[in-house]
Amino acid sequence: MTLRKIGLVGAFGAVAVLVLLWVLDTGGAIASSSVPGLPDPGDLVTYGLPVTRVLLDVLGAVTVGYVVAAAFLTPGKGTTVGPEGYPLLRRAGWLALAWAVAAILLSVFTVANLLGRPADELSTTMLWSFWTTVVMGKAYALQIVFALVLCLGCRLVLSRTGAALLSVLALVTALPPAFTGHAAGAGNHQVAVTGMALHIAGAVLWLGGLAALLAVRKTAALRVAAGRYSRMALGCFVLVVLSGVANAAIRLGTWNELFGSPYGRLVLAKVLGLGLLGAFGVAHRSYALRRLADRPSFFRRLLAGELLVMAAVFGLAVGLSRTPTPVPTNPIDPDRITDLLGFEMPPAPTLGSMFGGFLPDLFFLTVVAAGIGFYLAGVWRLHRNGVRWPIGRTLSWVGGLLLLGAITNLGLARYAYVLFSAHMMQHMILSMLIPIMLVLGAPLTLALRALRPSGPAGASVDPVSASEGGPRPAGDGAQRPAGDRGPREWLLLALHSRVLKFFTHPVVALFIFVVSLYALYFSSLFATLMSSHLGHLAMLTHFILAGYLFFWVIIGIDPGRRQVSHPVLILIHFGGMVFHAFFGVILMQAQTLIADDWFSVVRPPWMTDPLADQYLGAGITWSFGEIPSAIVFVILVIQWIRADEREQRRLDRAADRSAAGGEDDEWVRYNEYLKSLPKS
Repeated sequence: MTLRKIGLVGAFGAVAVLVLLWVLDTGGAIASSSVPGLPDPGDLVTYGLPVTRVLLDVLGAVTVGYVVAAAFLTPGKGTTVGPEGYPLLRRAGWLALAWAVAAILLSVFTVANLLGRPADELSTTMLWSFWTTVVMGKAYALQIVFALVLCLGCRLVLSRTGAALLSVLALVTALPPAFTGHAAGAGNHQVAVTGMALHIAGAVLWLGGLAALLAVRKTAALRVAAGRYSRMALGCFVLVVLSGVANAAIRLGTWNELFGSPYGRLVLAKVLGLGLLGAFGVAHRSYALRRLADRPSFFRRLLAGELLVMAAVFGLAVGLSRTPTPVPTNPIDPDRITDLLGFEMPPAPTLGSMFGGFLPDLFFLTVVAAGIGFYLAGVWRLHRNGVRWPIGRTLSWVGGLLLLGAITNLGLARYAYVLFSAHMMQHMILSMLIPIMLVLGAPLTLALRALRPSGPAGASVDPVSASEGGPRPAGDGAQRPAGDRGPREWLLLALHSRVLKFFTHPVVALFIFVVSLYALYFSSLFATLMSSHLGHLAMLTHFILAGYLFFWVIIGIDPGRRQVSHPVLILIHFGGMVFHAFFGVILMQAQTLIADDWFSVVRPPWMTDPLADQYLGAGITWSFGEIPSAIVFVILVIQWIRADEREQRRLDRAADRSAAGGEDDEWVRYNEYLKSLPKS
């Protein structure tokens, strides 16, 4: 590392720490941490805790940025990372080790602060108890373990696919703090926790990508990496701003607190910092990127200035997380139902309350908005290049995502937490109706046609890609290194992978679709997942993915799935219908309440007969699947007929070519062969 880079790192750290100390003093976090009559851990813990938190966040962001840059931003060399990505990956290994050490140090300061004791008086037993019993401690323990695994992976991996997997691990390692602190204590879990996770993901990709660009030395590689980062940074900026607004709204409560409380004024300061970073982004896209080849030094100076502003914003964010919020995250007399569900107990269900109201869930709102936005952008790109995309596919995809947004954000989502019948209705729609609509939208085919291939502009289309993705628009004029992987190449790699080949086997898809249904509801897993926001999100996401995989194998249009004869697909679909109906019959005959450990705690006062509600849910399960199954059966028959018609047209064309050339076609030769066989 050169002296210039060492000086930049020092300036970055100094700015972050100075802003952090100012925020702690302005917000009252330092003053409120020392209460007369209570044990005081000392100045080392009082100041060391937030400073270490800044160090932890910065190390995590830079680690994520280096790994992501090695996998996706810098040009590769065949299947391995390129000459610019290799040193980034190796440095990320050391950064991950420092990340783990910072997490251990932060754990020590946190335990000392909780117990009100100096750090040197703690024992390893206290620290181990913190890591294994306290929610915040478990989050730090996960970070330590994941960071150490990441450190080892960065020292061993050379392939771009391996680097891509490490990128996912690095991003996951940065997320555990989202489930502690202000976010975990906020009443609206659906917005607070998910919003904080999205906020952290956007911030670490944004900051880490900037740091990685400064580490790229060759101008040619920097041009490629900067162009790709620019598109990623725009998405990160939007994600950080929107999630930040949602988080601030929950913690402020009213508009008056935005100007009348220390927390609100710090939020305004953070908004100002984000606005300044947005201005840097505009300068990059409108001027610096265009002149990067001629003035690389100007581009790097602009990056350094942006990093200093980012350091100030990071210090501000850490200080903000330790500042008391106007809406208390740990109320003196909390409502148990609100604490468990994230909202108050809903009233007795009516048609209006079941399908009206609004319970915003940022995770699914983000999925819906991104899914519709990217899909329509792909359709528009094809339209601009004169390629027609079937309107029916667009309506099916958009309709499926809008239905997903309604089922997870309206009144039914609220009642699904407290009524087994409402939960089963939500489950059936998520696992059967929505996946069918999404599969018929053919998103992978659209992506293969709309995404531009990597390599020099105007490169010819390879026959394998053309057969899978159809015609595509010409290149965008940007010179990309030959053999490099862009989004389209990553998608093709996934479609050709052995992992996807395994999961798209009809028996495997049927197994996942059916067995997960029985394993979830006939064990304690259902109650466990319902009791946590993250578990509930994972369960609903599994419903969608398991249904999508099953119906993609059965009626999918997109490439990548196994080619299976239609009679076999009909048998697989019939097997899924039978097992699904049998599950509903078992529920209808059950006399034991499913997940009573959960539903007994959140049971509404107007609920008089839980077993009758479970019987209703079983009836919904048994009857609801019939209509989607019938629709799929009709689609299968139509696809079978069309496949036979295409095969017959192919044979007819072959016969016509043979006749035109004076040759016998294959059927004539086969008949002659049969005639030549000796008669018995």
